[in-house]
Amino acid sequence: MIKSIGVLTSGGDAPGMNAAIRAVARTCLNKGIDVYGIMLGYKGLHEGQFYKFNRHSTRNIINVGGTILKSARFPEFKDPAVRQEAIDQMRKVGIEALVVIGGDGSYHGALELTKMGVNCIGLPGTIDNDIPDTDYTIGFDTCLNTIVEALDRLRDTSGSHQRCTILEVMGRTCGDLAVNAGLATGAEIVITSETGFDEEKVIERLRLSKASDKKHAIVVITEHITDVHELAKRIEAATGFETRANVLGHLQRGGSPSARDRILATRMGIRAVELLEEGQGGLCLGELNNQIVAEPILDLFDHKRKVDEGIYEDILKVR
Repeated sequence: MIKSIGVLTSGGDAPGMNAAIRAVARTCLNKGIDVYGIMLGYKGLHEGQFYKFNRHSTRNIINVGGTILKSARFPEFKDPAVRQEAIDQMRKVGIEALVVIGGDGSYHGALELTKMGVNCIGLPGTIDNDIPDTDYTIGFDTCLNTIVEALDRLRDTSGSHQRCTILEVMGRTCGDLAVNAGLATGAEIVITSETGFDEEKVIERLRLSKASDKKHAIVVITEHITDVHELAKRIEAATGFETRANVLGHLQRGGSPSARDRILATRMGIRAVELLEEGQGGLCLGELNNQIVAEPILDLFDHKRKVDEGIYEDILKVR
């Protein structure tokens, strides 16, 4: 029987990580398993920054954003010798297995540790929702609600001043935040890595919109596609629409997690401990059709995130 489990958060923070930490800790303690929080992700693992949890350690954190265990970049963990040093640190306190909460990069570390004899279970903690084989990741719902609230506020002022408003949101290679926020707020245009970016088509659509006597417009765009401030200038020059660009930035990462994220994180935390107790490792968890599922991390790397093309079509039907 497993006697000691560690839990760490790695990569970008996401609302709901603390709920997952709490679930891992309390499930372990209820089973008589020692549980350690590992500060600063893989960096703290390598440095031996371990904190042994008790019943009081995770009080009043289920509703707190960010991560009480903190996070840090540690590219040195790619080196097998560095990973072995981290394993040696774990052995000093008796940690036998790990729950790793993070994104794609965090999963790579978890897989390599499993290959070296330390069973790891990965939980998808990322606001972008960019992990394959799960309907939702921990933090996505909270971030989406933050974006929707921002767009609702921007629509108020956009309508008052008859402007075109552009909002850049996070998402990089996954447009789930942008497209869901656009549908929820009635945005006229949504631009993501999946849709591609054709500036002439965007300008033409806004020109037609203004010609049809529409008083204002909302454009949602994912980060790293174009300079939104320069785009705003070009739209205004080409259409006559007074245009303003806004970058929501790291406001999207913070805040108290939504009920959905707390529930998802808690269920995944419980299941992670159960799998480690069964002696399993090298797995990551997901939620499919409201069920918590596990699959090999290695298989996940071979899969691409499926794009829900239907939601993009729905935006066109109601814009």
